[in-house]
Amino acid sequence: MRILVAGLIGGIVIFMWGVLAHMALGLGDVGIQLPAHEDLVLNSLHEGLGNQPGLYILPSLDPKRMGDEAVMKAYSAKAASSPYAWVVYLPQGDDMMQMGPQIGRQWASDTLAALALACILGLAGLGFRRRIGVAATAAVFAWLSTVLPYWNWYRFPLDFTLAALVEQLVGWLLAGAAMAWWLGRSERKLAS
Repeated sequence: MRILVAGLIGGIVIFMWGVLAHMALGLGDVGIQLPAHEDLVLNSLHEGLGNQPGLYILPSLDPKRMGDEAVMKAYSAKAASSPYAWVVYLPQGDDMMQMGPQIGRQWASDTLAALALACILGLAGLGFRRRIGVAATAAVFAWLSTVLPYWNWYRFPLDFTLAALVEQLVGWLLAGAAMAWWLGRSERKLAS
């Protein structure tokens, strides 16, 4: 039960930090640019990408043709001289201002992540400072294994990538401190 409560506390803290980081500090907007001619780009998406929602990398290479040396050489030349884009495409559109479902999914995701971390922090023998150290290490681990590869492989902007590190590290330090406090408090009660 103490781990469950710690996870719920951590989920609330990391969710609230996310709201602050995105709404007040603007960390979620770092590296995101506005298009010079948005309507021109939007109008060309249906023609260029069709009606299949998904993730698109431009220029594209069919993985089935990677063994063809001529195709690889042509792709390499095209990739070196063309613009690059990583596009999450929804041909039907989506009103991003209707955030209710997204907020619910984010809180659930934050809480599940906090529960996983609370399980680790609940291990016997860890004091308050070590638990915070574990929370910070977990945040850096998550960033190194997810966000940094997007910078490396998919060319996400460096400032976006570093802002994500700040958001994750600060958020999980705060949530980790709250969970470490609760777990220590609970352990003291059990020992009494």
